[in-house]
Amino acid sequence: MEWSTACPDWEHRLKAKLSIIPPPIFPEQAEQALAIFKQLRVCDLPKSIWDEDLQEYRSPNFGECSEQWVFDFVAAIFGGYDAETGNQLIREYYLLISKKNTKSTIAAGIMLTAVILCWREGEEHLILAPTKEVADNSFKPAAAMVRADPELMDLFHVQDHVRTITHRVSNASLKVVAADTDTVSGKKSGRVLIDEHWLFGKRSNAEAMFMEALGGQVSRNEGWVIYLTTQSDEPPAGVFKDKLNYFRDVRDGKIDDPRSLGVLYEYPPEMVKKKAYLDPTTFYITNPNMGRSVSADWLEDQLKKIQARTDGAFQQFLAKHLNIEIGLNLRSDRWAGVDFWESAGDKSITLDSLIERSEVAVVGVDGGGLDDLLGLAVLGRERNTGKWLLWCHAWAHQIALKRRQEIAPRLLDFQADGDLTIVDKPGPDVAGVADIVERLRDVGLLPEKYGIGVDGAGIGALVKELVLRGFSTEPERDIVAISQGWKLTGAIKDTERALAGGEMLHGDRPLMAWCVSNARTQAHGNAISVNKQASGTGKIDPLMATFDAVSLMALNPVAMAAGSIYDEGITI
Repeated sequence: MEWSTACPDWEHRLKAKLSIIPPPIFPEQAEQALAIFKQLRVCDLPKSIWDEDLQEYRSPNFGECSEQWVFDFVAAIFGGYDAETGNQLIREYYLLISKKNTKSTIAAGIMLTAVILCWREGEEHLILAPTKEVADNSFKPAAAMVRADPELMDLFHVQDHVRTITHRVSNASLKVVAADTDTVSGKKSGRVLIDEHWLFGKRSNAEAMFMEALGGQVSRNEGWVIYLTTQSDEPPAGVFKDKLNYFRDVRDGKIDDPRSLGVLYEYPPEMVKKKAYLDPTTFYITNPNMGRSVSADWLEDQLKKIQARTDGAFQQFLAKHLNIEIGLNLRSDRWAGVDFWESAGDKSITLDSLIERSEVAVVGVDGGGLDDLLGLAVLGRERNTGKWLLWCHAWAHQIALKRRQEIAPRLLDFQADGDLTIVDKPGPDVAGVADIVERLRDVGLLPEKYGIGVDGAGIGALVKELVLRGFSTEPERDIVAISQGWKLTGAIKDTERALAGGEMLHGDRPLMAWCVSNARTQAHGNAISVNKQASGTGKIDPLMATFDAVSLMALNPVAMAAGSIYDEGITI
C-alpha cells in the first residue's frame, strides 16, 4: 500500500478554509474510533443540551460541538491502523495550532478513545506534559469525560492523585505524567501524546526523556506518538525546532516520510512577509476553531491593545494566538540596532566570500570564560562599495552546557548550524580564533596596525597565542585593547547607523540574531553601554566582538597589501 502525508498546496488550502488533513488510510477503523470520540462529553462547556433520557441538561459531546477539522484529525490517527496486520502505518503526528483551540481537551478525548479501543491487556497510554499545570490541563478533561457518562464510570476507575484512568476489564490505562515531577524511565507505552512540545525545546534533557518515553513502541507495532503544540514564546530551539522543521519538510514534500503526518496551522511565508497576520480577517488561518472556542472579537481587541508595546508582549501574542514564529524579541530596553538587523541580512556572506569581496578586514574578539562564549567578529570593507561585511563565529566550552542548561539546547542548535564550535577543554577555542586571524594576515587583508581589537580582560590566553604566531602588542601594532562599558558608545552608535543606512551587511545567521536580541542598553549620562550583566542568561559575546571590530574599522584602516589580493595573484 502506498500513501503520502505531503500537502504541497497547504498555503492555498488554509487560505481557502479547506482541510489540510488527509483522509484516513482505513476508513472503517476511523469510523469506529469517531463513533466513540464523538460521544465523549466536553465538560468545560455549559450544560446546554437537553437529554431526554436523563431529563436534564448536559454538556455537549465532541460530535455536537466540534469543527470538522477535529474529526479529520481523529480519523487520520485511528484510520492509520491496519487491523489485519496489527500495524500502525502512520507512527508520528504533529499538530501545531494556536492557543485556545481546545488542544488539550482534544488530546484527552483522543487518548480516552485509544484506551477504550485498546486490545492489549494492561497496556499503558501516556500523556507526557512538561509541567504539572499542563498535565492537569489534559487529565482533568479526561477524568471529567468519564464522570459525566454513567457507562464510562462503570467502565473506568479514576485516580486523581496519580493522574491515572484504568479500564476495569482490560486493565489498560491512561496515565498523565508531568516531566518536572515524575519520571518517564521504564515506560512501555505504545501510544504516547506529548503536550506543549515547544516547552520541551527549552530542556537540555528532552531528547533523552523522549527516548525513555517512546522506548516501548519498539515492541508495539500498533503504537503511535502525537505531538501537540503552539508556537514558542522565544525563537524555536532544541527538540521543538528540530521536529517543527522536520514536519514542515514532510508537509512540503521535501522529505518523503509517509509514516509522519504534520498538521501545521501557520501563515504562509508570503503572508508573514507582508504582515497579513495583522489583518483580523486572516485570524482563521491558525484558529480553525474560530467562532467556537476562539473569539475573533477578543483577538482583534487584544491586538489593538498591545500592538504598540515594546516589552515583548506583542511578539508573544503573535506567537501564541497566531503561530507567528518569533525572530528578534524586541523589548523597550533593546539595543537600537536590532530594529534594522533583519533587513541587513545577506546569506551570501561567509568568511570565504568576505575575504574575496573585501579590500581590508579587522577582527574583534570578546569573552572566553568557561561558561561564556568566545566571540569572534571579522569585519571587512567591500571593494568599490565601501560597505562593511560582517562574519561572526563563537566557541563554547562543554562546561557551559552544564552550567547554562537553560540555553544548552540553543547552543547545540548553533553548533548544528555551523556558527558555534564546542570544545572539550581550553585551548582549541583560542587556536581556532588565531587560525582565522592568521589567515587574514596571510592573504594581506589585515591593516598594518590596529587590526585586532580585544576586550582587555579575560583573554590573556588568546593574546599569548597570537604573539606566538608573530602578532605584536606593541603600541600602534597589531593587537589593541578596546575600552569597554560606556567608552564603547561611539562603536555602538556607529554600528546602529551603519545597519540603518544599509552600509553594514551580515551573514543572517541564527547565532547573531540571538545575540542581538539578547542585547540590553543602559544609559550613562549622554553615553550608553551594552553589557553582559543586563542581558541576563542570554549571551552577547559575538556582538561585543562586533563593536570591537567597528571601533577599528572607524579608523579607516588600509590593508597591508594594497588593492585586491586576487589582483596580485595571491591564492587563499
